[in-house]
Amino acid sequence: MVCVLPISGLLGGERRRDPVIERRDSMSEAQRGGFFYGWRIVGSAFLNLFLTTGIVYYGFPVFYPSLIDSLGFSRQQATTGIFYGFVFMAPLFGLLAGVLIDRAGARAVILCGIGFVGFSLVFMGMIGSVRQYYLLCITEVVGYVLAGPIPNQVLIANWFRASRGRAMGYAYLGLGLGGAASPVLIHALIENLGWRRSFQAIGVVILILLFPVGIWITRSTPREMGLLPDGIVSDEAAGGGVEVSSVPVLEAIRTLNFWLLLVGSTLTIAAIGTVISHFILFLKDGGYSAGWASRALSILLVSSLAGRVLVGHVADRFTRKNVMALFYMILALAIPLLFIRHNPVAVYGFAVAFGFAMGADYMLIPLVAADCFGLSSLGKLLALIIMADSLGQTCGPVMAGHIFDTRHSYNLAWGIVTAGGILGALTIYFISTNRSGGSTS
Repeated sequence: MVCVLPISGLLGGERRRDPVIERRDSMSEAQRGGFFYGWRIVGSAFLNLFLTTGIVYYGFPVFYPSLIDSLGFSRQQATTGIFYGFVFMAPLFGLLAGVLIDRAGARAVILCGIGFVGFSLVFMGMIGSVRQYYLLCITEVVGYVLAGPIPNQVLIANWFRASRGRAMGYAYLGLGLGGAASPVLIHALIENLGWRRSFQAIGVVILILLFPVGIWITRSTPREMGLLPDGIVSDEAAGGGVEVSSVPVLEAIRTLNFWLLLVGSTLTIAAIGTVISHFILFLKDGGYSAGWASRALSILLVSSLAGRVLVGHVADRFTRKNVMALFYMILALAIPLLFIRHNPVAVYGFAVAFGFAMGADYMLIPLVAADCFGLSSLGKLLALIIMADSLGQTCGPVMAGHIFDTRHSYNLAWGIVTAGGILGALTIYFISTNRSGGSTS
């Protein structure tokens, strides 16, 4: 059904018409001169996502061999710490973060999260037991929740309306670049400093770089500086500076749109987490060398950078939930290429297609949520949605590992995540938006 739809129809038929875009002549003098302070906010979000999520979250597995060799951890113990953090603490602190963001602003929450991330890593270099490791993994996940995707997404959503997709894409480049750079960077640090000092060095860099940025540059909303989203001069031009018809959180979670967005994104994020976690192991089982598999993963991650930039621009021009559905469908339909892993061309084709579509992973969620529910409760709603996504991203790899241990094959796992991804894309497609840029169900 979806495959026969014209792409233009899937994306919304025609370009989105937004009164903000049509009134560019209302831009402030600073914006006419080529600068709007919101782009500094994008820079601060870029750095937050680069370090707290890209480097730390995606680079953490590089430390596992050192923990196993030095402290005698089992593989299960080394890999369970972050899992415990997401299962036991992330939902609670995700909800707390959402409440605090909507009440105190994203800036205060981000600063708190930076402290949790930085000091957790500093103390991680001093651990001597598995209990200490688990405790610091939990506090690290708390920091990820408070300083990672949720507050930075709200931050960008508050500062931009007409250019929200483009701004979110540039900010999420930080996550992609950090994830791509982290394996090589952390491996080099461990080789030169040892794993303990490497943990501490990363923690210190996060503290001394992100705290000043958060204090002196980051501002939760443009109104704190006497501005409006996108640099618009008047409330009339900006729609009052916020999306109209904002929906209270209790009302939002009773709508079909909320559950379609939560379920659709969770299924797709789970597929992404499953594939990324097992990709190198899967290729090595197929006879490829570790170096070849690593290069394929690098192609996937680099391709995702291009996807993040393009999807942001496309999301500003077409109906955002349809753009999200299209990219999620491309991602799901790329997974069956793994069934023919014996063909290197198929593997490279998968890496390019899957990585490119993966650029839409988390970054379109706040855009669609804002389109459906406005901004007033966006922090709380994103906390609920992204915590569900994070649990999917964490539990998917566990499911695939169990399937491999019992069947000695990933085929069933790839079939499950392909079906889940297709269902996720269709679920997103059926979200109903009544108005461009801020529909309410």
